[in-house]
Amino acid sequence: MAKLTVNDLALQGKRVFTRVDYNVPMEESNGAMVINDDTRIRATLPTLAALRAQGARIVLAAHLGRPKGERVASMSLRPVADKLAELTGQPVAFSDDCVGEAAEAAINNLQDGEMLLLENVRYHSCEEANDSAFAEQLAANVDVFVNDAFGAAHRAHASTVGIAEVITARGGQCAAGLLMERELQFLGEELKTPDKPFVVILGGAKVSDKIKIIDRLLEKADTILIGGAMAYTFKLALGKSVGDSLVEPDKVDIAQAALDKAAERGVEFLLPSDNLISQMINGKWANPELNRAEDIPDGREGVDIGPATAARYAEAITGAKTILWNGPMGIFEDDRFAKGTMAVAVAVAAATGAGAVSIIGGGDSVKALNQNGLAGQVTFMSTGGGASLEFLEGNELPGVAALTEK
Repeated sequence: MAKLTVNDLALQGKRVFTRVDYNVPMEESNGAMVINDDTRIRATLPTLAALRAQGARIVLAAHLGRPKGERVASMSLRPVADKLAELTGQPVAFSDDCVGEAAEAAINNLQDGEMLLLENVRYHSCEEANDSAFAEQLAANVDVFVNDAFGAAHRAHASTVGIAEVITARGGQCAAGLLMERELQFLGEELKTPDKPFVVILGGAKVSDKIKIIDRLLEKADTILIGGAMAYTFKLALGKSVGDSLVEPDKVDIAQAALDKAAERGVEFLLPSDNLISQMINGKWANPELNRAEDIPDGREGVDIGPATAARYAEAITGAKTILWNGPMGIFEDDRFAKGTMAVAVAVAAATGAGAVSIIGGGDSVKALNQNGLAGQVTFMSTGGGASLEFLEGNELPGVAALTEK
């Protein structure tokens, strides 16, 4: 069922509790916490602009890290308020708590179109417990709930589900933000009946993390390209030697079942034909070399797809009309092992330029595109991470289910 969005609401003068995903990477620099990547903040700007244009009084709430109910200075959202003010060119007030007298006073001081960011909701253990009394506190001084935090929508927490239940119970409205709406459109509607050929690219470490997605997408995909360490579990299922590569021996049967299903349905299921291999010495990767054989020698680990595989994958991507990419092809954080992931990123961007719809399923794939300056050359990049995976598996997300139906 379709959910209400911010464009369906009349918000002039209304206090709008807006759950956002500002769980951004930070590091300490000269005694202060500095944001490394503001992608998730930028992704909410259209929603914030729409709320300001309607004259809403915007109360922003988010989590950062895992403070486990304690006030951890390095997990404060104060630097996010400063970054948001910089990005919007508008003042952003900050409350050093998300409930209580300080939050109430800050909310009541808001005027139409103004923004307030509350402190990390996970400073309270009641947040992750979805405590009803805490949800009542969050809802006490607001009129409307907007959820733009797709990345937290798979968690039934007080600021994603509990507050929505409180506001709904008193006759209020709970709507999706514009980012949430786009996430549901691209990861949901666009993939229900994708234009063909539909090419799926899956990487990452574990088959167990992606097997439900693989099984579901085998019903629709024309081609599935496998990279990352998960490829070696498939190789093991085919009786190949994988050396010391990261594998899940207990998932070989599941991998074989996926290969059998692909064969039955006529889905092209591609695994690496060559690899970059390396070995760990004293905690560091050493002696990388190209391995053109199907088998990987003992004492070596696969760390990236090789150039022949990259070319083969790029060829498959080139003819696609719909592309879904989730997961890197290797340990791309190390520049020596990033060429495979880079080749896929370039191919996806080129196919998009030729008319394909490209959907990037969050996490490391988004990071790879950002690192290579290709983020603006794909159709949609999810901010979801774990939420993207659960949604692609076909699971209902609690934070979405709690919103008002149209």
